[in-house]
Amino acid sequence: MDFEDLDTATTLEENYQQDKQVWEKILDVEYELDQHHTHGVGEAFIHQMIECIEFVLGCVSNTASYLRLWALSLAHSQLALVFLYYILPQPWAMCGYEHCSIAEISAGSFFSWFVFMSATFSILMCMDVLECCLHTLRLHWVEFQSKFYKGAGYLYTPFSFDAIFKKSVKL
Repeated sequence: MDFEDLDTATTLEENYQQDKQVWEKILDVEYELDQHHTHGVGEAFIHQMIECIEFVLGCVSNTASYLRLWALSLAHSQLALVFLYYILPQPWAMCGYEHCSIAEISAGSFFSWFVFMSATFSILMCMDVLECCLHTLRLHWVEFQSKFYKGAGYLYTPFSFDAIFKKSVKL
């Protein structure tokens, strides 16, 4: 083994130790670890019980949120059936089966189809938009905020040419 190999090995070991220290500091800051405090078993048990309760409440909340979306889907399909059963058969119910000709029933069916389609499309599309909005809000506020969002960032400033111009004039 050459002396150069020994120097390279020690340099690699030193770099590894420096990197390890840097990553430990990053993890300490990220997870707010305090190396100087020692916690007892009782404190750890209480902390874990609180975490367990939060987890169970989060599961119940997510389930209730998904049940809300499921209820909207059921309402959507049932409302479509109501429109189908009450709008499309109207030409047959108004004329009666014996008193109207096929042409009158066909014309009535043709026009009632437009009423059916417009009512179904407008109301059910509004429900679909509502469902999408609720699902998006649920994803943002229930899942995103409760899992890993900390809100420790910097203040948002929108892009502005005036601000850039004023900054460049001050320089």
